[in-house]
Amino acid sequence: MAAETMRIQRALARAGVASRRASEALVAAGRVRINGVVAITGQSCDPAADTITVDGKTVAAPAAPRWIVLHKPSGVITTRKDPEGRRTVFDLLGGRDLPGLTYVGRLDYLTEGVLLLTNDGDAAHKLTHPSTGVERTYVATVGGNAVVAAAQARRGVELDDGLVQVAHAEARSLGGRLWELEVTIAEGRTHEVRRLCKALDLEVKRLVRTRYGPVALGSLPPGETRPLTRHEREVIDALSQV
Repeated sequence: MAAETMRIQRALARAGVASRRASEALVAAGRVRINGVVAITGQSCDPAADTITVDGKTVAAPAAPRWIVLHKPSGVITTRKDPEGRRTVFDLLGGRDLPGLTYVGRLDYLTEGVLLLTNDGDAAHKLTHPSTGVERTYVATVGGNAVVAAAQARRGVELDDGLVQVAHAEARSLGGRLWELEVTIAEGRTHEVRRLCKALDLEVKRLVRTRYGPVALGSLPPGETRPLTRHEREVIDALSQV
């Protein structure tokens, strides 16, 4: 089997030692050694062949890359532990928490929909970075003039942190003065869709992320998980190499 080389901070994160950023700090502090030599940030290693230690303790070889698709319900927080005791996305995994597991693209407390979880921290970072241009699709149930709002969104909307340009915006009537506004964006700014709706004079009743890159929510029930399909995995692997 060919050697799988990776940066030392990625190897530590994949092994569950710490997050990618925390692993970088361990390396920078001189606490990590590769084959007895102090490691430097960004240094490549082969975790299957090299001996890696942190504070003198040997680090096990990292787990194979794993991906989980979760339908995050409303009222669940995207974090590992919540000081207020609210349910987190990791509480929904039923004991399947993996070493180094992290989320790709945070969803706020009330927002539902597709959330990717992985133990590949580097891939997670690339998939959320604006330069990769991964599209996310959201469907908001709103009150207000969604037809006019969709047209405005397609022209671009200025928020306090810059212009939002959507790849797609469409309004669909639900009756009873309610609308569905579907928008596709290639950014992940904090509360971006909710702030966009507010700027368009829309009142958000419900917000669901229906797609993240190649991964669609489909009929996955709230709180349930599934693995990636082969096609989804191939696309994500390609995006991770960008």
